[in-house]
Amino acid sequence: MASLLPIPDARKLIIDDLAPLGTERVKLAQALGRVLAADAVAAVSHPPADVSAMDGYAVRAADVARTPQRLNVTGESAAGHPSPKTVGAGEAIRIFTGAHMPKGADCVILQEDTTPEDSAVVVKEGPKAKQHVRPAGQDFRTGDVVLKAPRKLTARDIGLLAAMNLPEVIVARRPKIGVLSTGDEIVLPGGNVSEGQIVSANGPGLCAFVTAHGGEAVELGVVKDDPGALLAVAERARDLDMLVTSGGVSVGDYDVVKGALASAGFKVRFHKIAMRPGKPLLYGRLKSLPILGLPGNPVSAMVCAVLFLSSAIDRLQGLAGDAPTLTAARLGTPLAANDGRTDHLRATLSRDAEGWLIATPLVKQDSGMVSSLARADALIVRAPHAAAASAGDVVSVIELH
Repeated sequence: MASLLPIPDARKLIIDDLAPLGTERVKLAQALGRVLAADAVAAVSHPPADVSAMDGYAVRAADVARTPQRLNVTGESAAGHPSPKTVGAGEAIRIFTGAHMPKGADCVILQEDTTPEDSAVVVKEGPKAKQHVRPAGQDFRTGDVVLKAPRKLTARDIGLLAAMNLPEVIVARRPKIGVLSTGDEIVLPGGNVSEGQIVSANGPGLCAFVTAHGGEAVELGVVKDDPGALLAVAERARDLDMLVTSGGVSVGDYDVVKGALASAGFKVRFHKIAMRPGKPLLYGRLKSLPILGLPGNPVSAMVCAVLFLSSAIDRLQGLAGDAPTLTAARLGTPLAANDGRTDHLRATLSRDAEGWLIATPLVKQDSGMVSSLARADALIVRAPHAAAASAGDVVSVIELH
């Protein structure tokens, strides 16, 4: 196992080899999930003026220092309809939540602490100065850097950017990533499956993975185990930001990807990782084109995508390219001791009465079983040479989405 590269070292080689792409300006409605590429600066203050936090009456705190107190109601201020009047001594203005505070008033009396009386109001309990008032700029002020780049934008961020009065934002360009399946036995979904052939799960699955992680997938179809055909597709992919292949990266007579690319000047950064599934992972460059060669087994390919391709897509968009987040869970069943490779076991997740995540490994872990990957909620990550574990022991998991 000494010759196999550890996962963190492999990821670092990929991340260090990649650089963020260019930027573009998009409408806010198209910014969800994009990576903010320039700091977002508020174009307005929020709130834009002192506003009431409650329904009640805008008054001067000095007038209600002692209660009960009778005040004349001289007007009304509602959201979008501020009162033009100034609150003078012995006066109040009816006000509603979100409405601008009228001039002269410095606090709001809750309506439940008052008794209306014709054109007046009797205050039963007076507030302190500034009470129940949201001051102008309490959230942020014009010119504030509210969101710093880089940042993958959530729905919450979109709402914040809208409140900042920013109809557009500058984001990283989506990386264009070609997805190519290799193998004489592979046919596309919907095709005729002859004897000795199998339908491609990797092409559609990896395209979906690229899209889900912020990239723009370019489906390149299937090429046979023919070096010339493979190189022809790689040449057509030269204008893309990355090429991802599946299959043909092991050491069999028909695993032709590495050799075919090498004949065209492919520079290998690494080949073979100390992990299961996914040991024969390959990464390098064909001139300026980064190429990530994934194993052909569908589960191996997707696990490698989770561990490496997601980080690469993040890096191309200006993010750090960190490893997937590890979450603590308790084992649902015992596990035997691990060997010298980091293991990734497909598992379902549930919660116990105490709120702990319970990770239960699926019984069958064969790397060709696509259905087991679809059923899995997480990958249990086991370190090399991890000791046998009992049900209830704490383990680390990568949640799948």
